[in-house]
Amino acid sequence: MRKYRQITEYLHHFLEDEVKKTGLTKVVVGLSGGLDSAVVAVLAQAVFGDDLLCVKMPSHYSSQSSLDDADELCRDFKLNATTATIEPMLRAYEEMHPELDNLRKGNFSSRMRMATLFDLSAEQGALVLGTSNKSELMLGYGTLYGDLASAINPIGDLYKSEVFELAEYLGVSKCIIKKPPSADLWDGQSDEADLGYTYAQLDAAMKLYVEERLTRDEIIACGIDAKMLDMIISRIFRNHFKRKMPVIAKLTSRTLNHDFNYPRDITL
Repeated sequence: MRKYRQITEYLHHFLEDEVKKTGLTKVVVGLSGGLDSAVVAVLAQAVFGDDLLCVKMPSHYSSQSSLDDADELCRDFKLNATTATIEPMLRAYEEMHPELDNLRKGNFSSRMRMATLFDLSAEQGALVLGTSNKSELMLGYGTLYGDLASAINPIGDLYKSEVFELAEYLGVSKCIIKKPPSADLWDGQSDEADLGYTYAQLDAAMKLYVEERLTRDEIIACGIDAKMLDMIISRIFRNHFKRKMPVIAKLTSRTLNHDFNYPRDITL
């Protein structure tokens, strides 16, 4: 577990430094009862204490077990938490658009949760912490301006399988670690069912493709399923726009994100 001790120490310093640079002292994080938000909350608690606000944002599709798991985590780590349901907003939108399918419901729910978090961040003078892991970011498995939005993301360079291991090291509740990953966006929703493969299978292939930079043929020679690999590669390229700031049409000599690129933490 030495690896995760070092990662934990680094992420504590990362969170403290990045928040301090903004001149703020508080952070908020959405707490779903799932693995990723639990890990981010526990990491942030060690750094910010009572200056961390965890926000539970259930809808009428949220499972009671997820709410119970979030409550257990709050008790175990003495997390400062509040509840801000998105149910009225989602129900109102569903009444306006009865044709909504699960994907649209999920995207709308995710964006309502992030809108709630950013409003609370404005009220509290706090930064929103992200909870998307590297597996999700590479595959584009997330909602633009929803769960993919944040001011700071401490786990975005950890694959989902690594987040599981970090959670074990941090002592996250077993009920959270053991349950199947789900964003609770609609009844019976499952991350791995949506993707068609387990995170262990996906991560093994992505590490070879992304980290080792092996070719498709080299990865298949390692025993990776070709159909899954093609799906991964397709999703990585198809969803690259989700990992970038909006592209600005260049019309002047110094265009934002083209050739006007000050460091994020620049000061006068």
